[in-house]
Amino acid sequence: MSFNSYTIHHLELSTDHLPLPEADGGAHYVIFWYTHIPLGHSFLTAGQMSDADLLSREAFKAIAPALGYYDPAFNYLEDPFVPENFLALKKLCENIFKPYKRLAIPTETDVSVIICTRNRPASLQNCLKALMIQDFRPLEVIVVDNAPTNDETRKVAEQFPFVRYVREDRPGLDIARNTGVRNASGSIVAFTDDDTIPDVSWVLSIAQAFEEKDIVAMTGLVIAGALQNEAEIIFEKFWPFNRGYVPRLYDKKFFNTTLANGPPVWEIGAGANMAFRKTIFDEVGYFDERLDVGAAGCSGDSELWYRILANGFGIFYNPRAVVKHFHRSSVPELKSQLYAYMKGFTVAILIQHQRFGHKGNLHHLFRTLPLYYLHLLSKGFPGYRFQYQTLFEEMRGVLAGMIYYLRHRNTNPGIYYDNDQL
Repeated sequence: MSFNSYTIHHLELSTDHLPLPEADGGAHYVIFWYTHIPLGHSFLTAGQMSDADLLSREAFKAIAPALGYYDPAFNYLEDPFVPENFLALKKLCENIFKPYKRLAIPTETDVSVIICTRNRPASLQNCLKALMIQDFRPLEVIVVDNAPTNDETRKVAEQFPFVRYVREDRPGLDIARNTGVRNASGSIVAFTDDDTIPDVSWVLSIAQAFEEKDIVAMTGLVIAGALQNEAEIIFEKFWPFNRGYVPRLYDKKFFNTTLANGPPVWEIGAGANMAFRKTIFDEVGYFDERLDVGAAGCSGDSELWYRILANGFGIFYNPRAVVKHFHRSSVPELKSQLYAYMKGFTVAILIQHQRFGHKGNLHHLFRTLPLYYLHLLSKGFPGYRFQYQTLFEEMRGVLAGMIYYLRHRNTNPGIYYDNDQL
């Protein structure tokens, strides 16, 4: 199976004329925005990109679900209406988004941004540059340098006056996350990764989301930063961090209606773009330090979301809070990443069952997951090319996760801390 590299475009629908980017050939990945609101995306051909009317129709199909959310009086997915050209599409968006004019930027901030990093100074520097030009400057940015082997991260952090450098010598992403939370001054703690570029309104969108008092946690939209090679495209098409453009509240109803088969908490978002009220860690505990990079491999974020939901709290998916993420750029790196994902995923499911006794977790692990992989093995046979070439690493990760859990199920998860540790 062959693949195309994609040129990424961010097209603004509030302009007087639809800007037609250079589309001489190849494939294109287009994200459609109206002012500061991301609305949808499409994978398009050069021909679709070069015709304004055709591009407008493709844009409408991509943004219809989001338009239906912002304009609940009309179902754009079922109604036969389609804007005849770009001006009609622009007028439609203008009418829908009149009530959603950009809110005033608050005068004060109470958001602490935490970036956990290890030996990636160039990526970290790009992320910090993006945080420096935010519409709404965070209260602080904490760089947690996790078990570094050199002083490059510290040197980068020192270039930015608003950054507070914290060294954590114990290796493990969730150990670093917990260290960041304990050092944060703000009532809201927001996390992003060193390989992301936060949108200029990222911190503002987080602050505005938490103006709703019932929200204790939030995830945001993660858009691919590049789609130039096979590994990046496989990840974006089959393992995306992008959870769509429609806001959603994950609450008791979501949790209880999915409990029998294991709540799919991984659908809530990505750890590269998440935020919490700091008080929720006192309610449900910190990140489980047996999970994620440096331990099981991943899923420290989704396991914490599971605990939040199991304790009756809600989590808001807020697609207005946007970061660009740069995926692994080689297939061997991708295979290693997906091995770690499935290892951590398996450990998290078993920890969730151990902690709460919800049988749906075991149903998912021992029935749903094997059937899923049998289906993929059948589809990929015999060549196992493109997205199927990672299957055996993924399944190996599941087995490794079971072994890891058996060895560490009674290990201190580090989710609770004594007062003298805070």
